[in-house]
Amino acid sequence: MADGRRYRDRPDPLLEPGPALTGASDLHPKAFAGEVVPFRVTAFREGHDAIGVQVRLSSPSGDESLHRMVALQDGFDRWRTEIALREQGDWTFRFEAFADEFETWRHAADLKIEAGVDVAVMCALGAALCTRAAGQRDRPVRERSALRAAAAALDAAGDGPVDAEAALRVARDPALAEVFARRPLMGLVTIGESLPLRVERTRAGVGAWYEFFPRSEGAVRAADGTIRTGTFRTAARRLAAVAAMGFDVVYLPPIHPIGHTNRKGPNNTLEAGPADPGSPWAIGDAAGGHDAVHPDLGTLADFRAFVKKAVAQGLEVALDLALQASPITRGCARTRSGSPLCRTARSRTPRTPEEVPGHLSGQFRQ
Repeated sequence: MADGRRYRDRPDPLLEPGPALTGASDLHPKAFAGEVVPFRVTAFREGHDAIGVQVRLSSPSGDESLHRMVALQDGFDRWRTEIALREQGDWTFRFEAFADEFETWRHAADLKIEAGVDVAVMCALGAALCTRAAGQRDRPVRERSALRAAAAALDAAGDGPVDAEAALRVARDPALAEVFARRPLMGLVTIGESLPLRVERTRAGVGAWYEFFPRSEGAVRAADGTIRTGTFRTAARRLAAVAAMGFDVVYLPPIHPIGHTNRKGPNNTLEAGPADPGSPWAIGDAAGGHDAVHPDLGTLADFRAFVKKAVAQGLEVALDLALQASPITRGCARTRSGSPLCRTARSRTPRTPEEVPGHLSGQFRQ
């Protein structure tokens, strides 16, 4: 059993329910709105009688739905179905297995009637099943009429000189099988435990992201070679073109003040000139850290205006949350021993542009 759990208070096993995260009791599976989710379970019973399996879904709004599962016929008693979940929020699902009385009869009737064995008995059993199903008040009128007609045909086929050919036509009728598949006659029902499934918004699973450096949009090189960086205001002019290319999300690197300790130069070199801005992932100086905006880019009001213009273009804005800070970041200098973000200094040579030697990397423990 994949996750070590077994359902309780049931006569027959329902094992390996999914979707599930193996070995993670405190984590739950996720999907996104519109995603086709595969549901699976292992179910079997003793003996030769047929079983059916279904999954019961409860939506965040409280609606319930039942979905029949299909046996994979792989020799491992596994069942599966795929369902598109449209509503965002917390769903629950549970598996239900049962003795499928019609399918058990249909299988036996197909073999015995064709072989001329117990034809009258099989006709009587089938007629009784159809009559019982026709008496269920929750069935549509059309289904109940079809079931009464099938019962009458089986009674006629088994009465007096048996009509094996007529009985086989009823047993092999796909329309009758569909009626019982939609609303089966169930016995020995086994009900599994309810399991959670979180459905996030569609953008959580599907979307095109555009990496966007605001200081590069609208930057100007002066005659002396120095560069005046772009700002949120100049960067906002580019948003319409990004949206026109079909992107969904504008992804920004850290927009905070940049540290001076071991500042990097162009192309990730470890030597920086006096005019080099450094890596945006080296967060923080005396002006502030993760709670501040780099003054070269503008103000918080400018950033909010940038986000507003992005939304107007149908874009979302994602910020890179880099949990590292310069040792001289405002607050780190005072709380280095106590703050989890300011606990451990990196001393090794960085392997990526995001790693800055001598800067502090957050260590968080539960």
